[in-house]
Amino acid sequence: MDDKAKTILVTGGAGFIGSAVIRYLLDNTKNKVINVDKLTYAGNLESLNSIEDASNYLFKKVDICNRSEMDAIFERYEPDAVMHLAAETHVDRSIDGPSAFIQSNIIGTYTLLEAALKYWRSLSDEKKSTFRFHHISTDEVYGDLGEMGLFTEQTPYAPSSPYSASKASSDHLVRSWYRTYGLPVVITNCSNNYGQFQFPEKLIPLMILNAINGKKLPIYGEGTQVRDWLHVDDHARALYCVIQIGVVGQTYNIGGHNEMKNIDVVRKICSILDEFRPNKPDSIKSYFDLVSFVDDRPGHDVRYAIDASKIESDLGWTPLETFESGLRKTVEWYLNNLDWCERAVKGSYEGERLGLKSSLEEQS
Repeated sequence: MDDKAKTILVTGGAGFIGSAVIRYLLDNTKNKVINVDKLTYAGNLESLNSIEDASNYLFKKVDICNRSEMDAIFERYEPDAVMHLAAETHVDRSIDGPSAFIQSNIIGTYTLLEAALKYWRSLSDEKKSTFRFHHISTDEVYGDLGEMGLFTEQTPYAPSSPYSASKASSDHLVRSWYRTYGLPVVITNCSNNYGQFQFPEKLIPLMILNAINGKKLPIYGEGTQVRDWLHVDDHARALYCVIQIGVVGQTYNIGGHNEMKNIDVVRKICSILDEFRPNKPDSIKSYFDLVSFVDDRPGHDVRYAIDASKIESDLGWTPLETFESGLRKTVEWYLNNLDWCERAVKGSYEGERLGLKSSLEEQS
């Protein structure tokens, strides 16, 4: 893509990462954005209040699994690029109900690829050469990493959960549409995102909200699982960088250089809360006293860590936030937006533990 204003179709734009991408595009570029989202429990248009009236933004409530509607979107709005973020993403929910992940992440990606391919084939040679299909994925497709080493773009896939298996499947589909049909694609695999507007079932917002409400802070196993944390705003910058100058057919890993054990993440959150919210329940001296160790998640990967040297050397992207600076901003945002959190979870999540059912129970 060149520097001229483009029309970018963003799928899943009402979600956590998708909304960050759209806010970045509208705040920093002149591109037109078409946001396609079916608004599942984790989709929230309030995350886009700051840009919803922009003249170069349009929202369409559409399920990417609906081929006729996606064909109509491509035909009417003629996008120059697709940024595909629509997906079911929570590992615990994939354990309880894998079918939704198969449908959204595999069938949805297949349907979108078919619609994109049909549209791409109808373009002039010039527009064909500049069109991009950017598939946004996860480092979880690589599976469990040992105590040493990092995930690179050449790391073999070994997904552990229904979620990561569905994302691995979608990655393979995207690559095959490039190799077989010539659709110009790029793929990114990112580490754990955190930041504002994240649905409160995920670790960091769950710990913040449970702590200030005096609830237990459930930690799987002994909390020794290691994750590499990436602020969502840094991720949004990286994704736009890839759609702009990424090489067709290439994969780029995106990480924040912030490896940390889950227990240490929770310790840092509690330390910040001790500072920001010193008036705690009388029974505790620190919010960390609320930590409660629970049975580990089935098939829980021990460690993820990203080697982001390729995107740094080839495209010039590096993260701006340290984990310390990003986490402080994140905690402060949740404390200042408790009304958003309450509306986001209303009727869909009450802070309970997920991921304890079997797929057989789902079918019964």
